[in-house]
Amino acid sequence: MSGIIGRKMASRGVSGLNMNQFLLGSRVFASRNFSSAAKEMTVRDALNSALDEEMSADPKVFVMGEEVGEYQGAYKITKGLLSKYGPERVVDTPITEAGFTGMGVGAAYHGLKPVIEFMTFNFSMQAIDHIINSAAKSNYMSAGQISVPIVFRGPNGAAAGVGAQHSQCYAAWFGACPGLKVLAPYSSEDARGLLKAAIRDPDPVVFLENELLYGESFPVSAEVLDSSFSLPIGKAKIEREGKDITITAFSKMVGYALKAAEILAKEGISAEVINLRSIRPLDRPTINASVRKTNRLLTVEEGFPQHGVGAEICASVVEESFEYLDAPVERISGADVPMPYAANLERMAVPQIEDIVRAAKRACYRAAKSVPLAATA
Repeated sequence: MSGIIGRKMASRGVSGLNMNQFLLGSRVFASRNFSSAAKEMTVRDALNSALDEEMSADPKVFVMGEEVGEYQGAYKITKGLLSKYGPERVVDTPITEAGFTGMGVGAAYHGLKPVIEFMTFNFSMQAIDHIINSAAKSNYMSAGQISVPIVFRGPNGAAAGVGAQHSQCYAAWFGACPGLKVLAPYSSEDARGLLKAAIRDPDPVVFLENELLYGESFPVSAEVLDSSFSLPIGKAKIEREGKDITITAFSKMVGYALKAAEILAKEGISAEVINLRSIRPLDRPTINASVRKTNRLLTVEEGFPQHGVGAEICASVVEESFEYLDAPVERISGADVPMPYAANLERMAVPQIEDIVRAAKRACYRAAKSVPLAATA
């Protein structure tokens, strides 16, 4: 990829010394003529438009992965990009995560901005050495001399009926590694704003999407549709304000938490729902400020209970806001087992809305202590 751009620059008389000026001069910005009324956009279209606009604005950005080109993406996130940008910037690869991820990291070393798509983050385990040892650690080990502006993106966590080897949530895995930034969008606004921020960031970013959210539609404002729009990395969003209990969640579980909050409201419990958005860095100030207001905490995630994202949040609150707690913290997580294939067992292995409701009631002393159907820790 760098050779292709280098040859084109040479043909135009552009030397390596003024490469940055050449690339900056090539930026193309989309029009800002949007209506003020909110529109509906699917998460799939939000991701696709973010990729399209960032590729248009910066010729260093390219996409690489299995079926991203001719097939237009396994989940159609890269639809239309091959015809618009060509095979030099939308690169179909063989089924070799270790191979194309290593190539992507090498391209990032040379100043390009690869977006690597995994068909599922379960398959990123084939490339874990490149993600952790090559991408995450290089900036620190080189004393800041090497930047690795790369995005690893794709569906994470459980879909439906795809078995254990396609269903694991890796938020806690990647969130534990210094050098990585880890994002997990919920809405179309999240998907569009966070992906743009990830592509523009000088550090490696792991971008954890959810397959079951791709077709979900969310309202988006004119501001969100603006080509310059992005969201700050490391900042959570309070999706619903409340005063009785704080519920933290990310990705698909945000929707579950919001539905649980509606049920709780009918029973006189006011729940504040925090959409984490960013797993690393974690927005500890927003979480602790909320707990200091509500005096109770419930964390929700699809991942395993041990060493999970919820465990880290609970530790942060106990360390910084223990004296504000009026009840023990509650954690809702996936079951501590590989994901079952059978539909009835699969449902029991991931959190459900009723599990969140029961846990919130326990924290508010509105129900007897009991073991929920889905796993709690």
